Amino acid sequence: MLRLSSRSNLLNLFLIAAFCLPGLPLCAQLDGQLDPLNQPAENIPNVLTEPTLSPGVALLMQLEAEFQKAVVAGGGKAFASWFAPDGMTLANGKTPVIGREAIATQATWDPRGYQLTWTPEGGQMGPSGDMGFTWGHYEGRSRDQNGNPVVTTGRYLTIWKKQSDGSWKVSLDASADLPPSGSECCTLPKP
Repeated sequence: MLRLSSRSNLLNLFLIAAFCLPGLPLCAQLDGQLDPLNQPAENIPNVLTEPTLSPGVALLMQLEAEFQKAVVAGGGKAFASWFAPDGMTLANGKTPVIGREAIATQATWDPRGYQLTWTPEGGQMGPSGDMGFTWGHYEGRSRDQNGNPVVTTGRYLTIWKKQSDGSWKVSLDASADLPPSGSECCTLPKP
């Protein structure tokens, strides 16, 4: 049974319940849209179907839902706004980008031309309750110069940190492309 030790935890649980209706993933609650990744709901932690989900992880899942909703609507500008001033992105095969301003300089996509969505699959809150992480699957959709759909998919890890003003910001966002299919996983490159 989930134990709530304070009114703020009860409020967090209530807010999470609004984002986590039984059988629907978190992002399915965004503006009435269905899960953009069509991920099975059982893969997404849900405080109503998983009573052992801690209030801390429920808070992180709520933050993920709000973060994704903002990015779907506002694109790269909204993405950058969720980072701490000293936040960092690590992307597959790319140089680290350090600082919210540097992230904003690179995250210039318009949501009409590129849609970034993600589905959290798990998370953990640190023992002090001021830092935690979420992880899951992301998908980016755009079109090439000929108008053909381009889809990129992979895994992500987001580290959240509570700021001195009480707000939560992204401290680190790391992503990697999905690995190749089964037999290609561990082979060495051919000369």
